[in-house]
Amino acid sequence: MSLQLTKPLAFIDLETTGINIANDRIVEIFILKVLPDGTQQKKHKLLNPGMPIPPESSAIHGITDDKVKDAPTFKEVANELKQFLENADLSGFNSNRFDIPLLVEEFLRAGITFDLSNVRMIDVQHIFHTMEKRTLSAAYKFYCGKDLEDAHSAEADTMATFEVLQAQVERYKQLGNNVDSILDFIGEEKIVDFARRIVYDEKGNEVFNFGKHKGRKVKDVLNTERQYYDWMMKGEFPLHTKQKMTEILNRTLLTKK
Repeated sequence: MSLQLTKPLAFIDLETTGINIANDRIVEIFILKVLPDGTQQKKHKLLNPGMPIPPESSAIHGITDDKVKDAPTFKEVANELKQFLENADLSGFNSNRFDIPLLVEEFLRAGITFDLSNVRMIDVQHIFHTMEKRTLSAAYKFYCGKDLEDAHSAEADTMATFEVLQAQVERYKQLGNNVDSILDFIGEEKIVDFARRIVYDEKGNEVFNFGKHKGRKVKDVLNTERQYYDWMMKGEFPLHTKQKMTEILNRTLLTKK
């Protein structure tokens, strides 16, 4: 059984200045877009993050300030990347918790709307941890029988992730062979913001997932403590979190009219 697609599936891997979604920046992006007919399209960019790359990050991915000093910024290539990703579902390794959230932050900083409302997202790490509980290098060795050369190179990690997903579909017949069947089996996480500061409760209400209001409905807090919204807008929260807070606030105000 091989992976069957009804729309393009884009595998994404980022190398970054660090792991803070709100503050860190992309220094390299590689996208492998697999079309329903099996055709592959690739997009690779080195990016100037507009901030120094910490030595500890360069030690992992090998990208230094000097290597990206003449590279474009994310804002300069944002429209090109958006067009490449349009009408595609998304995949990667730990992509739902890191790569996609950080990518969305970069689009927001560039002033570009990157709508994910109709996008399905398959995190290959989720499948791997559900079935085997290991890392990308181990997954590549386990599923594909190969050693992952150039680990932490965006291209190598992205290509390996695609091969791992193909192998997972072959190995686990219960996954099915399309995006819907895979997500039906492993479960599709329903989130409000990518940083998981706001989540849905069992009744589908948006509730805070941190701080003194953890577990409380966001709309209830906004109705009784509007300054909490102001505090979050001024705080070091990801732009996507602030965007969702504003959407909830606007809905709350509308229901009062």
